[in-house]
Amino acid sequence: MKPVLLILSLLTAPGSLVAQAIPSSVYAWNQAPVVKNAGYEERTLLTGSTRDFSTFRVLGITRLANQPEAAPQQVAEETLVIVKEGELTLTTSGKTKTLGPGSIALIMPGDTHQLNNRSVRPLTYYLMQYRARQQPKPTLNQLAGGSMWVDWNDVAYQPNQKGGIRRIFDRATVMANRFEMHVTTLNAGLWSHPPHTHRAAEILLPIDNMAQESIDGKLHPASTGDVIFLESDVPHAIQNTSAVGCTYFAFQFE
Repeated sequence: MKPVLLILSLLTAPGSLVAQAIPSSVYAWNQAPVVKNAGYEERTLLTGSTRDFSTFRVLGITRLANQPEAAPQQVAEETLVIVKEGELTLTTSGKTKTLGPGSIALIMPGDTHQLNNRSVRPLTYYLMQYRARQQPKPTLNQLAGGSMWVDWNDVAYQPNQKGGIRRIFDRATVMANRFEMHVTTLNAGLWSHPPHTHRAAEILLPIDNMAQESIDGKLHPASTGDVIFLESDVPHAIQNTSAVGCTYFAFQFE
């Protein structure tokens, strides 16, 4: 067994600089700089702070095929993983699961876990890590427990007048009073709803076709793979600009 690695965010280390607030905007997948490492590639899609989180970042990770197993790790931040392409083999709480595109893993601080690519093709996933401004006081071992995964194939599609929805989860976590995630399919040309605001911050991830996001009255194009970040109380709405259905993850957290 390889030793457990304890990874602490440099952004929250004593004496480090205060993270800058993340503007509400569309962060393009294909414009994020790619850093090549041994066996994997990493792109930073957005990083900084939000109203509720002192540190918040979304990375795009590509793990190449035929690489050694990743070492177990334990992190101080809460972690959300969304599989973009390929197959992720997740091990946590003594259980292992292989997850395909659209599947997610929610890993609590202090939970030992491994993220591996055991397939013959590259694996790409979003990695979102965040730490609440109101830091929980327990140690990592006391925080451990409560990690979960959701397999895309197990989530029912519920049709509606605008397209359809898949409900992923709605729960409290260590770092969020409420974290809700669903996947919307929006028919061609439609708006999801009129521009509106809410207390929770929100992220949208288009997983197929084209859309545009209205953010505080301005329109921003969004393509497959992009990250749309919407801060608390910022007016917003999304429109499918494709000739066919557009599907996107939507999650709110506070």
